[in-house]
Amino acid sequence: MSTPRPPDDRDVGAGRPDAGAVPDTRGVTDPDTGSDAEQDAEQDAEPDPAERMPRWVWRAVAVFWLGFLVAMATRVVFGKLADLLVILMVSLFLSLAVEPGVNRLARRGWRRGSATGVILLGTVGIFLVFVVAIGTLVASQIADLLRNSETYVTRTVDFLNDTFDTNIDPADVIAEIQDEDGRIQQFITSQGDEAVRVSLNALGVVFQGLTVMLFTFYLVADGPRLRRVICSRLRPSRQRRVLQAWELAIDKTGGYLYSRALLAGLSAAFHWIVFQTVGTPAPLALALWVGLISQFLPVVGTYLAGLLPVVVTLIDSPVKAAVLAVAILVYQQVENYVFAPRITARTMELHPALAFGAAIAGGAVLGAVGAILALPAVAMLQALLSEAGPRFEVVDNRLTDVPRRRGDRRPRPPGPPPPAPPDAGPGGAR
Repeated sequence: MSTPRPPDDRDVGAGRPDAGAVPDTRGVTDPDTGSDAEQDAEQDAEPDPAERMPRWVWRAVAVFWLGFLVAMATRVVFGKLADLLVILMVSLFLSLAVEPGVNRLARRGWRRGSATGVILLGTVGIFLVFVVAIGTLVASQIADLLRNSETYVTRTVDFLNDTFDTNIDPADVIAEIQDEDGRIQQFITSQGDEAVRVSLNALGVVFQGLTVMLFTFYLVADGPRLRRVICSRLRPSRQRRVLQAWELAIDKTGGYLYSRALLAGLSAAFHWIVFQTVGTPAPLALALWVGLISQFLPVVGTYLAGLLPVVVTLIDSPVKAAVLAVAILVYQQVENYVFAPRITARTMELHPALAFGAAIAGGAVLGAVGAILALPAVAMLQALLSEAGPRFEVVDNRLTDVPRRRGDRRPRPPGPPPPAPPDAGPGGAR
């Protein structure tokens, strides 16, 4: 008789689902919560979205949008204040240029306000004389062309026919100019509306000029007080550095502008004599034009300045125009090799390539004002960089040998001492 064996675990598990299988919980309700067990299992299986997204992502998104809004606001504000910033920049450079003269008068007992006012009024007076002279020249030339248009047209056409072997009829050109339905008369009529716009722009320029003069006056007259306010926020070591940089900027910027003004005066005097001798119309206005434009526009300024008197004289006589062109070119060479080295010996002289590049960059950023301001700005920056950092003696090499120009009294760049004789003992003694 066989004894029945006890139940085995395999027998017990035979009547239930497989241990590795997922139990079927569909339709089963949790007696404690009353919720569906299947839904609870799916919710437990899905991860929390907050755990999948790192916290730094939200911070980065917030910083991005905050920076974008700040950038847009800065762009709008800068667009609204662009004209004011340009005025302040012009006033700053004028103050640096005027301050050396104000300091000299102040050391002689003048009040800073009076000295600043006298120098600024003198500058404005010179500028007004220049504008009036050029305006008078342009107006007189236009009136002369309108009054003697037939004579000038006939003379110009005959010159073209004789020079280039053309067959242009002067009568046809005159008839085209005087035709009321022609293109020339229509162009002149269409420019009538531009007169109002030009007048409004001129009033705006006058207002901006007065604003620049006002800011410049306060920057120079209250210069010591302004510097005390700035230095009061700095440590003594920083104060010395700021004041040294400020003084260097004043000396170099003022010296550069004064040297340019002196060269402009020499150029204007020479060209006035030439224009008066040749018989060029409005010699004083054209001389001032050549002197100022040739000095404050680098490289191309000489040719742009000389183009106007040559064209004005060409209408009257091609021979006189050729004489003027030769005189302008000769004076430019004399200025480069005689006058400029002597006058700029104590100031900052800019390399022509550097000055030309600075003028192009300034014109691209701020237009004509930027092209003019770029020169003193680069001169000041070059002066500051020349004083920064250590300097060493230059080795003797033919690639570093700088030839002296005639009239250049500045010392040569530092170089090594001359070699001692072969039989020299210690200290160079024989």
